[in-house]
Amino acid sequence: MKKLIRNISILFFLACLSTSFSQEKELFDLIVVDENATPPLLPERMIFTQRMLWGEKGLMRKTGISPLTIENREKELRLRRTFLKTHQILGYTTLATMIAQGIIGGKLYNGQNDLYETHKTMGKIVNAGYFTGAALSLFSPPPLTNKKTKGFSSIKAHKILANIHFSAMVITNVVADDNRKAHKAAAYTAFASYATAVIVFKF
Repeated sequence: MKKLIRNISILFFLACLSTSFSQEKELFDLIVVDENATPPLLPERMIFTQRMLWGEKGLMRKTGISPLTIENREKELRLRRTFLKTHQILGYTTLATMIAQGIIGGKLYNGQNDLYETHKTMGKIVNAGYFTGAALSLFSPPPLTNKKTKGFSSIKAHKILANIHFSAMVITNVVADDNRKAHKAAAYTAFASYATAVIVFKF
């Protein structure tokens, strides 16, 4: 079992490393970043977590940690790129641990009760990777512009799926000890939507 989990993790890590430069660039091309832009320094559209931290009246501005200046926005854009690159890498890693967790969970449901502690430990690993990756995306500094695009796109699909797998992950944890059927259904929903969200950036 440990060998299988290790092999799955290695496979997805290699897949992450083998992602071509153009594919990685595609992720960031969806976010307009121009360090030579002039004010306004913030986009009109921001998600609430970004506005709460990085908005004109956000926590980072009010505390004086990062006043709204061109120099600081340049630093924030570099920080954003780092956050999103790490988010992408964690996405692959977390997907690998989800697959391993699914295999362990399946065996546990089939009566291999000796895997209970392993299943619990792997659950903690999955949660750590998933919610860290989510935080990197939700709390990253905003781009300079965030224009609404017409039609359907991979970024829109990614956002829709994010709402699904985030909700499913929360439910998975809430019902973990109370309702095995609901736990299993939520876990499979989280995995399916998360895997699809990761894949959409490949096409």
